[in-house]
Amino acid sequence: MTSRFRYLDTLTIVFVVVLVVSNLIGPKICQIGPLLVSGAQLLFPVTYICGDVFTEVYGYAASRRAIWMGFFAMGLLAVMGEIAVALPPAPGWHDQAAFATVFGLVPRFAVASLVAYWAGEFTNSYTLAKLKILTGGRFLWTRTIGSTISGQLVDTAVVILIAFWGVESGPKMLLMIASSYGFKVAYETLATPLTYLVVNKLKRAEGVDAFDRGTDFSPFAL
Repeated sequence: MTSRFRYLDTLTIVFVVVLVVSNLIGPKICQIGPLLVSGAQLLFPVTYICGDVFTEVYGYAASRRAIWMGFFAMGLLAVMGEIAVALPPAPGWHDQAAFATVFGLVPRFAVASLVAYWAGEFTNSYTLAKLKILTGGRFLWTRTIGSTISGQLVDTAVVILIAFWGVESGPKMLLMIASSYGFKVAYETLATPLTYLVVNKLKRAEGVDAFDRGTDFSPFAL
C-alpha cells in the first residue's frame, strides 16, 4: 500500500517523532495563564491531527500502521530509558540525577501512557472512518472534531485513571480529566483549518480519497 503514495511514509515519520518528543517533554508542567498543563499537551494533540489525516486521506489501515509504529517507538523509549538510568554512571559524569528525572519512568505512568495512547488513537481513527461513510465524505469538520471528542476522551480518561487511581481522590481526578480534555479538544478544534488545508492538498497530490467500506477495523488485523 505505502509504495503507491509519495507522502505517507514522511507523514508517518512525523507522527512517530512528534509522539516520542511529546513523551520526552511530558514531565515539564507549564503555567499558561491560570492553566497548568503538561509540556506534552502543547505537542501531543498534533498526533491526533495526523491520525485524522491518515484516516481521511489514506484510510483506516494506514492509520493503524502508524499507530502501531508509534506504540513500539514509545515502548522502546520507555525500556531503553529505564535501562540507561539503571546502568551505573561513569565516575566523572555528574548528571545522573538530571538524566534520571528526564528518562526515569514510573512503571505505572509508562503503562498508563501506552494504554491511553493505543486506545485513544484507535478510537479516534475508527470514529473518523465511520463518520466519513455516514456523511458521504462531506462536512470534514464533523469528522475531525467528532473523532477528537471521542478519541481524546478515551485517551485522557484512561491515562489519568490508570496513573492516579488510589493516589488522588475521585473529584480531583475528574477535574484533571476535564481540564486536560477541554484543552486538547479546543487545541484541535482551532487547528481544523490547518487540517482542512493538509487533507485537501494530500488528496489532490496523492489522487486518493479513501472510504473504509468493508474494512476490518480490528486493531490487530494485518
